Amino acid sequence: MIKVNIRERTERLEEQQLSPYACCSSSSAGRLYPEEPCQVRTAFQRDRDRIIHSKSFRRLKGKTQVFIIPEGDHYRTRLTHTLEVAQISRTVAKALRLNEDLTEAIALGHDLGHTPFGHIGEEALNEVFPPGFRHNEQSLRIVDELEGGRGLNLTREVRDGILNHTGMVRPLTLEGQVVKICDRVAYINHDIDDAIRGGILTLEDLPKPCLDVLGRTHRERINTMVLDLINNSWERPVISMSPEVQQATDELRSFLFAHVYIGSEAKREESKAKNVVQYLYLYFTKHPEALPPEQLKRVDEVGVERVVCDYIAGMTDHFAITQFSRLFIPRAFPTPE
Repeated sequence: MIKVNIRERTERLEEQQLSPYACCSSSSAGRLYPEEPCQVRTAFQRDRDRIIHSKSFRRLKGKTQVFIIPEGDHYRTRLTHTLEVAQISRTVAKALRLNEDLTEAIALGHDLGHTPFGHIGEEALNEVFPPGFRHNEQSLRIVDELEGGRGLNLTREVRDGILNHTGMVRPLTLEGQVVKICDRVAYINHDIDDAIRGGILTLEDLPKPCLDVLGRTHRERINTMVLDLINNSWERPVISMSPEVQQATDELRSFLFAHVYIGSEAKREESKAKNVVQYLYLYFTKHPEALPPEQLKRVDEVGVERVVCDYIAGMTDHFAITQFSRLFIPRAFPTPE
């Protein structure tokens, strides 16, 4: 027992110092299951820590961002993408006097549900899993049910930000809106960086009108987007860019879809990766006895297809390939001594 309730002091400071549009920890709508508050950490700080200590978060280091199983050490993974989103989001939230802890928790948890091999793995599961598969919904499923066998019991605000970081629905909080936009700021810029590193693009390939608005270097573009986002959202109840910067950002994103995300050399192994995911799904749904015991015991509760989908979605790239090799690649017959 500590002498001073630090959490309560932090909550009072938030109420005094944060923007009227910020979500204060003391105003949280609460958790799915009530818990005794921590004496030191606010509810959102607690959520952030639970995400960082989760196995699902650690597995992001082995999941593709754009380049499938990159050989170079400097390409982004899903984990480094998540950290970049968190950093950019915190910068914006701090400048706007929003709740940094809530922002960080949403950012760190937003991609927990991503499959091995990035979006091609998501597409592969979406094609074979009857209800369909979307990584943001899987991220929410992880924090609500799967992590540790019972979920993380996060606050409503963090759960909402995770679920709605992509798609047409606007997050309930401005902190969630910050993450939704900064996710795009992060991946547009670091995917350009990785594509240039991998020889997929050169700086001269990028659309000049976009560079004229946003800048020619990685640093300049992020700085332009972040400053514009702060200036355009200052003391407003919604987070958005100015029309000029938003248009340039959207055009740059469309350029990446046309020249990097679809059909480029960076994607040459995608059909193989898709086969790995779908072969594993078909095998385990037909042979549930081959599932690990902790997965098999869930079959009666939620059904074999749901269990297999959860199991595969949680795999890293290398683990999925190892499982595929074990199940489908012939092994050499041992030579007698």
